[in-house]
Amino acid sequence: MIRRPAHFERLLRFLRRKGRSREDAEDLIQEAMLRLHVYGQAVVVTNEEAFLRQAVQNLSIDQHRRERQRTGVVIEELRSRNALIVMQSTPEQILEAEQRLVGIRAILDAESRRTRDIYFAHRAGYSYAEIAQHLGISHMTIKRHIARALLALMEQGVTEAHGIAKGAAE
Repeated sequence: MIRRPAHFERLLRFLRRKGRSREDAEDLIQEAMLRLHVYGQAVVVTNEEAFLRQAVQNLSIDQHRRERQRTGVVIEELRSRNALIVMQSTPEQILEAEQRLVGIRAILDAESRRTRDIYFAHRAGYSYAEIAQHLGISHMTIKRHIARALLALMEQGVTEAHGIAKGAAE
């Protein structure tokens, strides 16, 4: 059986009142006792219980701050990745976008299947390098297919909102 100092239970109750679980409280007390032991080798500690109480309080605060920082980072990452309020398109906007997509597909059907696939892969968010690696062709060949698709779209007057300027800039 482990022999605990007389003030162990008082420290445990103190930490439990601060909201710590029994396991966390015992870990904090253990860490404080280790610090008392190390500190006590260099300096005489006259009131061990007061030292331990202050140490567990400081350790508890430090642990709380670390936990809060970890949680804060996760929340901030979620906020930056996903909007908390998702703006939904109206049925009219969805229909209009689908019609534009059908029109673009019809224009690109006149081009080669590979040009059409590369264009749509790029518009789906894949980089030139990712597409080139997947298809086993050069980065320059991807640029040529994208340029061919953009030229076909521009000749038909489809230049708005599909990021054609963005695609051409890459």
